[in-house]
Amino acid sequence: MHTNPYLMFKGNCEEAFRSYAEITGGTIMEMHRYNSAPPGMPMPPEWQEKLMHARLKIGDTVIMGSDAPPGRQFGERGGFQMSLAVDSKTEAERIFAALSDGGNVSMPMGPTFFAAAFGMLTDRFGVPWMVVCEKED
Repeated sequence: MHTNPYLMFKGNCEEAFRSYAEITGGTIMEMHRYNSAPPGMPMPPEWQEKLMHARLKIGDTVIMGSDAPPGRQFGERGGFQMSLAVDSKTEAERIFAALSDGGNVSMPMGPTFFAAAFGMLTDRFGVPWMVVCEKED
């Protein structure tokens, strides 16, 4: 048994997942669009190319997501953060900088009592992240 985070987006899931794959070296495993759904599924024409489901493998973890269609969208995200543990301080700093590009840093990357490097941010897609490296390079 295992659990996977499932992220809901307001129309930019594909852009977010492609960005996460590039930043982390992850692999996009699936991307299914609403236009591939069975006939009769009510969906506005402009939403047909949006993602109904996506899977991204980062290391041993799978993140899933989709674009929440109109009428099923959410308010501000809250109550969770994606946590990314990285083996190299240099790589943690690179990933933190890339994820924070166009986003908002809430805690700059730096040493803490529990890690060689730790930082918190919300990326340009509105997803909150914690990036941590427990050991020095």
